[in-house]
Amino acid sequence: MINEKIQAALNNQLNDEFYSSYLYLSMSSYFEEENLNGFSSWMRLQSQEEYLHAMKVYDYIHQIGGKVTLKDIKAPSTKWNSIIQVFEETAKHESEVTKSINKLVELTINEKDFATNNFLQWFITEQVEEEATSQKILEKVKMIGDNKSALYLLDQELGKRVTSTN
Repeated sequence: MINEKIQAALNNQLNDEFYSSYLYLSMSSYFEEENLNGFSSWMRLQSQEEYLHAMKVYDYIHQIGGKVTLKDIKAPSTKWNSIIQVFEETAKHESEVTKSINKLVELTINEKDFATNNFLQWFITEQVEEEATSQKILEKVKMIGDNKSALYLLDQELGKRVTSTN
Protein backbone atom coordinates (compact mmCIF):
# COMPACT_ATOMS: atom_id res chain seq x y z
CA MET A 1 0.00 0.00 0.00
CA ILE A 2 1.29 3.43 -0.92
CA ASN A 3 2.33 5.79 1.83
CA GLU A 4 -0.17 8.69 2.01
CA LYS A 5 2.58 11.33 2.34
CA ILE A 6 4.35 9.94 -0.72
CA GLN A 7 1.11 9.79 -2.69
CA ALA A 8 0.28 13.41 -1.84
CA ALA A 9 3.80 14.55 -2.74
CA LEU A 10 3.74 12.65 -6.04
CA ASN A 11 0.39 14.24 -6.90
CA ASN A 12 1.88 17.67 -6.13
CA GLN A 13 4.82 16.86 -8.40
CA LEU A 14 2.38 15.73 -11.10
CA ASN A 15 0.66 19.11 -10.87
CA ASP A 16 4.02 20.92 -10.97
CA GLU A 17 5.02 19.06 -14.13
CA PHE A 18 1.72 19.92 -15.83
CA TYR A 19 2.23 23.55 -14.81
CA SER A 20 5.72 23.47 -16.34
CA SER A 21 4.20 22.24 -19.59
CA TYR A 22 1.61 25.00 -19.48
CA LEU A 23 4.25 27.67 -18.70
CA TYR A 24 6.47 26.66 -21.61
CA LEU A 25 3.50 26.58 -23.96
CA SER A 26 2.72 30.14 -22.91
CA MET A 27 6.33 31.12 -23.59
CA SER A 28 6.09 29.43 -26.99
CA SER A 29 3.08 31.59 -27.77
CA TYR A 30 4.96 34.72 -26.71
CA PHE A 31 7.82 33.89 -29.06
CA GLU A 32 5.38 33.11 -31.87
CA GLU A 33 3.89 36.58 -31.42
CA GLU A 34 7.41 38.05 -31.55
CA ASN A 35 8.09 36.24 -34.86
CA LEU A 36 10.83 34.16 -33.26
CA ASN A 37 9.77 30.82 -34.64
CA GLY A 38 12.88 28.94 -33.52
CA PHE A 39 12.45 30.09 -29.93
CA SER A 40 8.75 29.24 -30.17
CA SER A 41 9.47 25.76 -31.48
CA TRP A 42 12.07 25.16 -28.76
CA MET A 43 9.59 26.15 -26.06
CA ARG A 44 6.80 24.08 -27.60
CA LEU A 45 9.05 21.01 -27.49
CA GLN A 46 9.98 21.90 -23.92
CA SER A 47 6.27 21.99 -23.10
CA GLN A 48 5.80 18.55 -24.64
CA GLU A 49 8.77 17.20 -22.70
CA GLU A 50 7.30 18.48 -19.42
CA TYR A 51 3.98 16.86 -20.29
CA LEU A 52 5.83 13.55 -20.74
CA HIS A 53 7.46 14.06 -17.33
CA ALA A 54 4.01 14.55 -15.82
CA MET A 55 2.80 11.36 -17.45
CA LYS A 56 5.78 9.44 -16.00
CA VAL A 57 4.62 10.49 -12.54
CA TYR A 58 0.98 9.73 -13.43
CA ASP A 59 1.86 6.22 -14.63
CA TYR A 60 4.08 5.58 -11.61
CA ILE A 61 1.34 6.52 -9.14
CA HIS A 62 -0.97 4.01 -10.82
CA GLN A 63 1.77 1.39 -11.05
CA ILE A 64 2.28 1.42 -7.30
CA GLY A 65 -1.45 1.25 -6.57
CA GLY A 66 -1.91 4.91 -5.73
CA LYS A 67 -4.64 7.35 -6.63
CA VAL A 68 -3.98 10.19 -9.04
CA THR A 69 -5.56 13.42 -7.91
CA LEU A 70 -5.60 16.07 -10.62
CA LYS A 71 -5.62 19.63 -9.34
CA ASP A 72 -6.13 23.06 -10.83
CA ILE A 73 -3.21 24.28 -12.89
CA LYS A 74 -2.49 27.92 -12.16
CA ALA A 75 -2.40 30.25 -15.12
CA PRO A 76 1.15 31.00 -16.27
CA SER A 77 2.47 34.39 -17.25
CA THR A 78 1.56 35.46 -20.76
CA LYS A 79 3.61 38.65 -21.09
CA TRP A 80 7.30 39.26 -20.85
CA ASN A 81 9.35 42.39 -21.48
CA SER A 82 12.22 40.65 -23.25
CA ILE A 83 13.74 37.39 -24.34
CA ILE A 84 16.15 37.71 -21.42
CA GLN A 85 13.23 37.91 -19.00
CA VAL A 86 11.72 34.74 -20.48
CA PHE A 87 14.93 32.78 -19.99
CA GLU A 88 15.55 34.25 -16.55
CA GLU A 89 12.11 32.95 -15.59
CA THR A 90 12.89 29.61 -17.28
CA ALA A 91 16.14 29.21 -15.34
CA LYS A 92 14.45 30.19 -12.08
CA HIS A 93 11.57 27.82 -12.74
CA GLU A 94 13.90 24.88 -13.44
CA SER A 95 15.75 25.63 -10.21
CA GLU A 96 12.42 25.53 -8.34
CA VAL A 97 11.52 22.20 -9.98
CA THR A 98 14.87 20.79 -8.88
CA LYS A 99 14.19 21.89 -5.29
CA SER A 100 10.75 20.29 -5.44
CA ILE A 101 12.14 16.98 -6.67
CA ASN A 102 14.92 17.09 -4.08
CA LYS A 103 12.32 17.56 -1.31
CA LEU A 104 10.38 14.61 -2.71
CA VAL A 105 13.54 12.47 -2.71
CA GLU A 106 14.22 13.51 0.87
CA LEU A 107 10.69 12.44 1.80
CA THR A 108 11.21 9.03 0.19
CA ILE A 109 14.38 8.58 2.23
CA ASN A 110 12.66 9.60 5.46
CA GLU A 111 9.71 7.31 4.72
CA LYS A 112 12.02 4.50 3.57
CA ASP A 113 10.25 4.27 0.20
CA PHE A 114 13.21 3.02 -1.79
CA ALA A 115 11.21 2.13 -4.90
CA THR A 116 9.94 5.69 -5.29
CA ASN A 117 13.40 7.00 -4.50
CA ASN A 118 14.74 4.86 -7.33
CA PHE A 119 12.01 6.12 -9.67
CA LEU A 120 12.92 9.73 -8.87
CA GLN A 121 16.60 9.29 -9.71
CA TRP A 122 15.74 9.73 -13.40
CA PHE A 123 14.23 13.14 -12.55
CA ILE A 124 17.33 14.14 -10.58
CA THR A 125 19.50 13.46 -13.63
CA GLU A 126 17.01 15.20 -15.93
CA GLN A 127 17.01 18.33 -13.80
CA VAL A 128 20.78 18.69 -14.08
CA GLU A 129 20.32 18.85 -17.86
CA GLU A 130 17.27 21.15 -17.64
CA GLU A 131 19.04 23.69 -15.45
CA ALA A 132 22.23 23.63 -17.50
CA THR A 133 20.37 24.06 -20.80
CA SER A 134 18.19 26.95 -19.64
CA GLN A 135 21.21 28.69 -18.09
CA LYS A 136 23.25 28.24 -21.26
CA ILE A 137 20.52 29.77 -23.44
CA LEU A 138 20.11 32.64 -20.96
CA GLU A 139 23.84 33.35 -21.15
CA LYS A 140 23.71 33.35 -24.96
CA VAL A 141 20.72 35.71 -25.01
CA LYS A 142 22.50 38.09 -22.62
CA MET A 143 25.66 37.95 -24.72
CA ILE A 144 23.70 38.76 -27.88
CA GLY A 145 22.10 41.87 -26.40
CA ASP A 146 20.55 43.96 -29.17
CA ASN A 147 22.46 42.28 -32.02
CA LYS A 148 19.66 41.32 -34.44
CA SER A 149 21.92 39.16 -36.61
CA ALA A 150 23.06 37.12 -33.60
CA LEU A 151 19.45 36.84 -32.43
CA TYR A 152 18.48 35.53 -35.85
CA LEU A 153 21.24 32.90 -35.68
CA LEU A 154 20.23 31.79 -32.18
CA ASP A 155 16.60 31.60 -33.32
CA GLN A 156 17.71 29.33 -36.15
CA GLU A 157 19.80 27.20 -33.76
CA LEU A 158 16.95 26.73 -31.30
CA GLY A 159 14.59 25.87 -34.14
CA LYS A 160 16.74 22.81 -34.92
CA ARG A 161 15.81 21.11 -31.66
CA VAL A 162 14.17 17.76 -32.26
CA THR A 163 11.53 15.95 -30.23
CA SER A 164 12.84 14.46 -27.03
CA THR A 165 12.20 10.82 -26.17
CA ASN A 166 11.87 11.52 -22.44
